Amino acid sequence: MITALKKRTLNRALYTRDPKIEAKLVELELLSRDDLFARCSIARRSNLAYVPNECVLYFVRASRTENSSRDFERLCKILMERVLRILPKPDNADGSTLSFAKSQVREKAFDRFVEMLMEDRTGYSEKLDFFEVRFNGALASLRRDAQEQVWREENRTVELESDEESGEISAEVELAVGSYDPFDTREFDAADYRSCLDAAISTLPLLQRRIVEMIRQGILIDSKDAGVVTIAKTLNKSEKTIRTHRDKAYAVLRAALTRGKVYDIDHSSASARRRTECICR
Repeated sequence: MITALKKRTLNRALYTRDPKIEAKLVELELLSRDDLFARCSIARRSNLAYVPNECVLYFVRASRTENSSRDFERLCKILMERVLRILPKPDNADGSTLSFAKSQVREKAFDRFVEMLMEDRTGYSEKLDFFEVRFNGALASLRRDAQEQVWREENRTVELESDEESGEISAEVELAVGSYDPFDTREFDAADYRSCLDAAISTLPLLQRRIVEMIRQGILIDSKDAGVVTIAKTLNKSEKTIRTHRDKAYAVLRAALTRGKVYDIDHSSASARRRTECICR
């Protein structure tokens, strides 16, 4: 007996699986769990024994009612690998440069799917019913939500970029930054400082966070050598833009990490600033 879905449409009708998927589930239910695992492990869709994603998800969810952690772990691993193959790849087409935006979309969509699986593991989650009806469509919807979230984070910095005609940063930012270097080895050796720095960086707007992390990795802002990987080329921004956002980010980091001093520089949300202050207190 195949378990019916519980989610209802706006017209109060129950969600139903595609008849072909329902028939496939009946067929697969007759297999031993080891044989089922072997079938689900087939990755090539052209293989006649290939098991659709909707079916793999069904048996992952069924392991909850069967109270089988072994089945859940084996099948969940297969499902996660399939999800990552469907989500946008973080590499550019030529495979040479990591696309931060694509990586963020991939990470956010994947994390949300895992959250839904964990919710379903502890108690039935109707959110996954759509995935059993049309897996790829549901995952595409999840990806669009992640893209919109990344876009909103990206555009938190649009106003900053529009004020860069003069190439000068504001006096208050310049004063707050000074010669400050958050990666000064004299400070960075302390474990508590590194922990607070990571927390403070996580509150920055997305573009500033990218720039700071790339500086942390030793990537140059710009270079006359066309063969050198730089932050400006990777992010497709001018050197002036990169340096302006770096300085604004450094001002926020200094405000969060320098004890006993207050800098009235606000380029992150109030909630993010409070979160940083609590973590670092």
